[in-house]
Amino acid sequence: MKIAVINPNSTVSMTEKIADAARAVAPGDEIMAITCHRSPPAIQGPEDDAICRPFVLAEVARAAAEGAEAAVIACFDDPALAEARAMVTIPVLGIGEAAFHAAMMLGQRFSVVTTLPVAIPVIEANIARYGISGACARVRAAGVRVLDLEEAGSAAAARVSAEIARAKAEEKPGAVVLGCAGMADLAARLEAEHGLKVIDGVAAATVFARALATMRGA
Repeated sequence: MKIAVINPNSTVSMTEKIADAARAVAPGDEIMAITCHRSPPAIQGPEDDAICRPFVLAEVARAAAEGAEAAVIACFDDPALAEARAMVTIPVLGIGEAAFHAAMMLGQRFSVVTTLPVAIPVIEANIARYGISGACARVRAAGVRVLDLEEAGSAAAARVSAEIARAKAEEKPGAVVLGCAGMADLAARLEAEHGLKVIDGVAAATVFARALATMRGA
């Protein structure tokens, strides 16, 4: 199966990390790793979201034309997700929506740990639009920039871990969702560290996209 995994920002190292996460859960499939090179280097808030949307839509259309059987929009804000679905016939998954549903299936009530406070209103609005506000205990910010997650030796991972610990203590969720594609490589380590289901949206969206494409072709 051919699955397009689209990074809505222009940071190539993040695209590579996203592709690795997708390939880990779909080892027999062809993962088309795509970077939106004309987008901002990180999607942090509504302004960046608005800028990246036309590039995301163009890449979804191109991937479908080149034979992709499903597409994943690998930004936790799910930019242009509804528009992309309306534009092509293949399944299109957003990593935010996929992660929320995976968390509900695995842990029922979940908390989200994202990057900066500016991301919280966007995520909360998406959760409300998806009709699942009752399942979300809280959306939290770890106080790290998206690009901090790309810097070797930064304190970003430790800050995310500390915020998960606070979520465990204060909300007692059944699962924690990592609210940024740049956290994709942290999920297994954080799950082992905290003894709690930790959901990476890239992995969840790739698995769901593959399943939906298979159902569509059945």
